Amino acid sequence: MGASSVGLRSAAHAWRHPIDPRRVRALSTPLHAAAEPFGRAIVSSIAPTDISPPSPTEPLQGGCLCGAVRFEITAPFLSAGYCHCTHCQRRTGTGSSANGRVPQEGFRLLAGEQQLRSFKPPEGVPKLFCATCGSALFSGDPFADREVAVRLGTLDRDPGIRPQHRQFVDSAAPWEPVPDDGLARHPRSRGF
Repeated sequence: MGASSVGLRSAAHAWRHPIDPRRVRALSTPLHAAAEPFGRAIVSSIAPTDISPPSPTEPLQGGCLCGAVRFEITAPFLSAGYCHCTHCQRRTGTGSSANGRVPQEGFRLLAGEQQLRSFKPPEGVPKLFCATCGSALFSGDPFADREVAVRLGTLDRDPGIRPQHRQFVDSAAPWEPVPDDGLARHPRSRGF
């Protein structure tokens, strides 16, 4: 099957992005100028002070990739952390998953309940995702559980909290070592 039969062009006709001179000037500044020296870990589990945590007057919204599922959080996060369990690795296709926990009364689904699907592994809690785009959204039952575990990557803005721990580090992917970032480490579940 030739390249033209699938709509591809040869390398001679490859699409080229026009160079924006403003971007070139911005990138001409050495990247290391404001960076920490290599090998020094920067650890902060404290959110910047200028970020307001979610509240009824300043809710934090989030949603899936296609926009079918939308939700809001109206209470501060109780905790946040990384999970290195094999369920999270397979669910996300990454070495860990960044999650934040909010009280159930501070969580509200705005749209897309009909798009939510759930998968319950033999051991563990249900994982909810969008049926259209597959975005991983929550763990557990966001309508009945005391706390809702929200995937931090689904949020529209800074949640006002930073991960404070890493759990299931004994299951960490061998191809992505757990960083030495000063966060509390738990071999298994943190015990929620």
